[in-house]
Amino acid sequence: MTQDRPIGVAGAGSIGCFVGGMLAVAGRRVALLARPRLIQEIERNGLRLSSFEGFERRLKSSELLLSEHPSLLRDAGAVLVTVKSADTAEMAEIIAKHAPADAVIVSLQNGVGNLAVLRQRLPGRLVLAAMVPFNVIARGPGQFHRATSGDIAIEQDDAGTAAQLSVPGLRMRATADIAGVQWGKLLVNLNNALNALADLPLRRQIAQRSWRMLFAEQMAEGLAAIGAEGIKPVSPTAVPASWTPYMLRLPDALFGMLLAGVMKIDPEARSSMWEDLQRGRPTEIDYLQGVITEIADRHGLKVPLSRRIVALVKNAEAAGKGSPGLTPEQIRP
Repeated sequence: MTQDRPIGVAGAGSIGCFVGGMLAVAGRRVALLARPRLIQEIERNGLRLSSFEGFERRLKSSELLLSEHPSLLRDAGAVLVTVKSADTAEMAEIIAKHAPADAVIVSLQNGVGNLAVLRQRLPGRLVLAAMVPFNVIARGPGQFHRATSGDIAIEQDDAGTAAQLSVPGLRMRATADIAGVQWGKLLVNLNNALNALADLPLRRQIAQRSWRMLFAEQMAEGLAAIGAEGIKPVSPTAVPASWTPYMLRLPDALFGMLLAGVMKIDPEARSSMWEDLQRGRPTEIDYLQGVITEIADRHGLKVPLSRRIVALVKNAEAAGKGSPGLTPEQIRP
């Protein structure tokens, strides 16, 4: 990777636009490969970035390279993959055809299976996994708001890719256990579906013990499943994954004090799965709770809550009416 070559964002959505925008703010050349609707938004309004910390910045469209055509990636020194998990294989084919062979490929995606897909379809290339801990809200038009805290973790490599991509306001750190980090994030992301079904801002949802009890049960099912696989998750917060269900079950006041020291959450924050339901898009439920149920099937484990949540999210997808606004009692199997 060299500083004079652009950083491509393959499949720019909320995360891709925010990350790409922050890199551009720091003076990096950034190429956003995006859908026509999003390109038009940015061309008309610029790319507006904000965060819960009070940061605000507007980039002119001329400060970015924008296109729906993958030839945009032809000079990239690095390609950040930000598509949904179901689109990973297709994006890998695009990268194979259009990005230089020496470009570093970094997966900034949810889930734990994308790295294997990318490496299988991009043999001989440097492909790294990463974990994005924070949430980004698409406020539109052309505005993307970071709503939670945390630093991006990138798989450690000899080239020091994490350090090369790290910029002020968007810290990236190298980790020698990216698999553990990704599994730890998957456990936390089990709340994405609960938030999507609740139709509540994340901070308000997580402040209610009835919702946290469901989340704790989800975490317990997830920990049992991945434990059966011999996987040791690394928590994205200071609280170890095995302790998190106990923390979630605490009374509201005590939990609130502990959460304040672990994570900052904007009052407007909601999960990306909630946004998918609102916009009538397919969710990533198969790559979150769906992974837990698949593991459970292999080991003969009972995960009734995970199965129930998969069914409820798929029902909401099929209905196409956005979040169903369920209560914890309606979600319990």
